[in-house]
Amino acid sequence: MILELMGKYGRVFLCGGLVCLIGQLLINKTKMTSARILVTFLLAGVILEAVGVFEYIEEFALAGATIPITGFGKSLAAGAIEGARIGLFEACTYGMRAVAGGLTAAIVFGFVFALLFRSKSKTA
Repeated sequence: MILELMGKYGRVFLCGGLVCLIGQLLINKTKMTSARILVTFLLAGVILEAVGVFEYIEEFALAGATIPITGFGKSLAAGAIEGARIGLFEACTYGMRAVAGGLTAAIVFGFVFALLFRSKSKTA
């Protein structure tokens, strides 16, 4: 039981850490901005889901694949693919339906924390 749990946590840590390592290498070795790196990871999740590979990565990596921004891209693509089976309009709307809960939580928590805490500017 413990070895099985350690195996799952190890895979999650390994795969999530690999995503972070790739991101850090892109920051250090290229002139890509953080926004471009985020979009690259998002598109990687979309492409991996569209070609049917993300399912196998998710099966191995568990939350290590779904928690980073690649998982958000996967969810968008999965919703759009599901909607495309119905029609063109649904292909556009089902992607947002698939991620609506996560986006709502991010907006609500961001608003609550903005009310509770004051931001401070960095001094260099």
